[in-house]
Amino acid sequence: LYTDREIFLRELISNASDALHRIQFETATNRNVLDPEAELAIHVDVDKDAKTITISDSGIGMMREEMIATLGTIAQSGVRTALEQLESAQRSDIIGQFGVGFYSVFAVADDVVVTSRSYRPEEPAARWEATGGASFTVGPAVREHRGTTIRLHLKDDATEFLDTWRVEQAIKKHSNFVAFPIYMGDHRINERTALWRRQPREVEAETYDEFYRQVTFDFQPPLHHLHISAEAPLDLHALLFVPATRERGLLERRTEGRVKLYSRSVLIQEETKDLLPQHFRFIEGVVDSDELPLNVSRETVQRSPILQRISKTLTNRLVRDLEELAEKEPDKYATFWKEFGPFLKEGIASDSQAKDQLAKLLRFSTTKGGEGEVSLADYKRRMVEGQEAIYYVLTDNLDAARRSPHLDPLYARDIEALLLTDVLDSFMLSGLREFDGTPLRNVDDPALKLPGTEQPEERNLLSSAEFAALAERFKQVLGDRVTEVRPSEILRNSPMRLVSPTDAPGREMQRIQRLMERDYSVPPKIVELNKTHSLLHDLGALALGGRDLATVDACIEQLYDSALVAEGLHPSPAAMLPRIQTLMEAAARGANPRTGDAGEGGDAAEQAQ
Repeated sequence: LYTDREIFLRELISNASDALHRIQFETATNRNVLDPEAELAIHVDVDKDAKTITISDSGIGMMREEMIATLGTIAQSGVRTALEQLESAQRSDIIGQFGVGFYSVFAVADDVVVTSRSYRPEEPAARWEATGGASFTVGPAVREHRGTTIRLHLKDDATEFLDTWRVEQAIKKHSNFVAFPIYMGDHRINERTALWRRQPREVEAETYDEFYRQVTFDFQPPLHHLHISAEAPLDLHALLFVPATRERGLLERRTEGRVKLYSRSVLIQEETKDLLPQHFRFIEGVVDSDELPLNVSRETVQRSPILQRISKTLTNRLVRDLEELAEKEPDKYATFWKEFGPFLKEGIASDSQAKDQLAKLLRFSTTKGGEGEVSLADYKRRMVEGQEAIYYVLTDNLDAARRSPHLDPLYARDIEALLLTDVLDSFMLSGLREFDGTPLRNVDDPALKLPGTEQPEERNLLSSAEFAALAERFKQVLGDRVTEVRPSEILRNSPMRLVSPTDAPGREMQRIQRLMERDYSVPPKIVELNKTHSLLHDLGALALGGRDLATVDACIEQLYDSALVAEGLHPSPAAMLPRIQTLMEAAARGANPRTGDAGEGGDAAEQAQ
């Protein structure tokens, strides 16, 4: 039932806390109890010489018959019986629901003695003893005050718990926020009031930062925190933190956060991965609920609708809080996006249920956004009349994105485009097909139709003969790397662009394949040529006249490779370097009046080929 031996301390302290809560409830209506003025507290003592640990409380206590019924039968719980009798009582502070927890003591003890005296003044004390076998003994005892004392004689392999520091740390880890004081000697070792159970208006910012340092060992203050404290319609108390950076922690370097799970202020799980979706795995914090259904060992949470409700509530509150942060503190949100934006993009690709929520949190560089980044909602507000899609371009960096030939017609029409340069953008687009009813569309679409008209300009077109000769040369040089060479209807400043055939996989998928496949090869493309570009005018004249074809072929290869680099599809950009150098040498020779002539330029270009 247990994965950690120190859990016995949590179980015994939780049982003591239950007993103290029960006497509180009893004295609220009945003053005829033993020791009505006794402090409600728990005491823990370690005796190294005797090899014992003693845990005592001033709680409700037990009679002889209650000891037999509660301690003598596994899974028989006095708390459960009391709750059945007191259905109208406040359940929120009752921790124990299973008698099994008491038996965790036998993970560390070879002999256990329980001495208890009931709150009823006329009832004598009783003593229960067992060694973890099939039987136990019970009989009279001497105890002056109300409550229960449990003395454990430790096994030889459990002597680590004779170290008072070890015991204190275990109690602080699991039971630091039990509602009653816990003493070792005269020293109180627990904090009693859990920070996350206080009202947010009562907590100073410095207190949050200090708690974050204690929980994470990260000495950078958190970027942001969310404090939830609610009792209806769902009992839920949580304190969630967004770290300052993805990688945090002084003692260990990690990018994933840890969310501790408490039930009624008692630690149940040190790290709970199911409380938040994967795309929020960077979050640090604690979650506490009185409604959690636990298994018999109280160490594992049962799968239930309650847990799903808690998870959904936490996720919705976190998303809403990040939206408010973006609206009220845009600079802080920009820092958040820089650090944790990739997690949200991953969430859109992997969690179809979350994409609508997360899409509102996305931020992108655009052709009109300057150095800043904008939301999809901001983009939609700036759409031009007649625009029916959100346009984007995929490249490897912002400079290449802004120079993409695919953007020529958008610049001409003053239409904004998203500049997607992150590796995760291709994955994200597999899940993000539209935003708020508006589709997203790649500007490399060969059938791209745009609203509005272009600015009129003088058009100096290649002749039909020159274009035909150049197109044929492109086909010869590039071979099966292209499916078609055709004039472009949209290019203005760039000499050419590559587009995918209609039946080919989209460029988003091609980029994913390039990233994941070691032997990636570029699929065949359509080449679109700008008939107004001066470079193509010169190449067309050379191709038509059959002159200096080595130079023409080298330029065709370079135009093709440059287009692949601009789109982030080139499998090995370094392979272009020798050709670029040779073309520069040819250009320099041609420009030098002492050495330059067509023949030498052609020889250099032929070397490049």
